[in-house]
Amino acid sequence: MQTTNRTATAVACANIAFIKYWGNCEPDSRIPANGSISMNLAGLESRTSVAYSSNLKADRLFLGGEPAPQAVLERVSRFLDVVRTVAGIQGFASVESENNFPMGVGIASSASAFAALALAATRAAGLDLPEIELSRLARLGSGSACRSVPGGFVEWLVAGCEENSAAVSIASPEHWELVDCVAIVDREHKRVGSTEGHTMAHTSPLQAARVDDAPRRLDICRQALLERDFEALAAVMELDSNMMHAVMMTSTPPLLYWKPGTVTVMQEVIDWRSSGVPVCYTIDAGPNVHVITLADHASEIIGRLKHIAGVLDVLSASPGGPARLITE
Repeated sequence: MQTTNRTATAVACANIAFIKYWGNCEPDSRIPANGSISMNLAGLESRTSVAYSSNLKADRLFLGGEPAPQAVLERVSRFLDVVRTVAGIQGFASVESENNFPMGVGIASSASAFAALALAATRAAGLDLPEIELSRLARLGSGSACRSVPGGFVEWLVAGCEENSAAVSIASPEHWELVDCVAIVDREHKRVGSTEGHTMAHTSPLQAARVDDAPRRLDICRQALLERDFEALAAVMELDSNMMHAVMMTSTPPLLYWKPGTVTVMQEVIDWRSSGVPVCYTIDAGPNVHVITLADHASEIIGRLKHIAGVLDVLSASPGGPARLITE
């Protein structure tokens, strides 16, 4: 194997799943029990730099300028081992990563981080992978990271428990002017991360029914996106989110990510939609609520959310592009 001293930096967007990924049929390879559909979030990004060096004695990882916890470093090192094997190189790496949004609170920080890491690590290793191969690789670090590699509206394709599971773009960012207004009700890092939560999904008596019905929900969501049918999208998105959290709450041990502010925002969104406002909610593995609306109504929704007791802040994002390299 050859040694390398190359460096690369990449940026990738977080994403919000309209049809959720929860539970694996192959945990080690992060192959999901069901397919999912998501939207990349422009402006909510991870920036990751990878520098291989023959002078390093071990991999190093800095998150937001601080040394990462050992468990996180080990997870990244395992991912880098895959890249080194594929590229046929030796040499440890120094990795620096930062987000411009809160980590570990249900805004897909691991998705954007591993998508950016996959692109930076492969390019620094001398590889130029096709997008679908890069998506497949990113999946090994964090399942939802495969959806942050392509741009716009993305579907994670699942055909049984197959190793080639990856995500593809089904519509460009310009296809539909949706806005995700993220109501932050808690900034604390969640106690149980998504990786651990996925391993518990099968303990819920509701998981099998959720997975069995997933192809139907995927079809409805995909058609709603392609036809820009907000009413249909809202109905299936909220149903899917509620089903995933029902599985979480009925797992062993149960997972309850919601906070009082979470429920308040959900109730308000339902009331707003019943009065004719195009708005709906979805919630990832965390307490914060992603409130989806049309671009023309975004300012109004952000203002309403900021006046809800328990909402600490509101972030907003339109459909985002693919993971990309940047020049230092």
